Amino acid sequence: MATIADQLPEQAPTAKAPSISWPAVAWFGILLIAAYFPILQRLVIQWSTDDDVGHGFFVPVVAGYIVWQRREEIMALPRKTAWWGLAVLAWAALQSYIAMLGAELFLQRTAFLISLVGMLLVMGGTMLVRKLTFPLVLLLFMIPIPGVVYNQLTFPLQLFASQVAEGALTLMGIPVWRDGNILELASQKLSVAEACSGIRSLLSLSFLSLVYAYFFDSKVWMRWALLFGTIPIAIIANSGRVTLTGVLSEMNPEWAEGIFHSMEGWVIFMIAMVMLAILHVGINWTIKRFHKSRTKEPSLA
Repeated sequence: MATIADQLPEQAPTAKAPSISWPAVAWFGILLIAAYFPILQRLVIQWSTDDDVGHGFFVPVVAGYIVWQRREEIMALPRKTAWWGLAVLAWAALQSYIAMLGAELFLQRTAFLISLVGMLLVMGGTMLVRKLTFPLVLLLFMIPIPGVVYNQLTFPLQLFASQVAEGALTLMGIPVWRDGNILELASQKLSVAEACSGIRSLLSLSFLSLVYAYFFDSKVWMRWALLFGTIPIAIIANSGRVTLTGVLSEMNPEWAEGIFHSMEGWVIFMIAMVMLAILHVGINWTIKRFHKSRTKEPSLA
């Protein structure tokens, strides 16, 4: 006798959505790089000649490594084309063309990232872009900030660093007179130039703060907390560097320039990294103490 199960029609297996095709992504990625090659070439040249954006070499490497770490999750995503990605590609092409006419490098370079997002939307859909949001955000750090913004930031930072150095040197008993961003010492005159404004360490430290939080803390909000925390850390560290330069110049004027000045910058930057790690530990400790105080039962009278 046939059972009820035998009488039921066989159910066809549900069709599985095709996964992301890495060869296709690689092919279109090559085409994208070829289309923007002149822009990317000038960007790489600036990385190698401008110390403010020297960290740009590491940005695509770190972003690519994060994508590689997530490769299994990405390959398991269903491929669902978001056709509005074509509009994003068209917008990027228009932005690049207009920026080329006006010789605006920042808009040309960001057009490359917009094109990358558009390509990912067409190839894999919105789920793929969401999964790659963090490495895409990291790629912004490989693009130098616009010159107008750079000029607006550097001079106030130069003045602040020189003011802090003046106060610190005075407290240490070292005679100093400040004229704007110029420090007049007994041994020599120190100029807090644009390179000493702290913008270089601020940009590099901002990038490293996001990378550090990604690898050492699972909380997404911690990335943004440390990112904002880098602003006062970079400013304080740079002010300390200017002060240290003033102290060393009084001991030996040669220590305020050349290789000694460069080594001093690296030491201060490493101190800033330690301060960032301390901030991370401090935030976690504060949150842990707060939760412990909330969950602690009140003692009986």
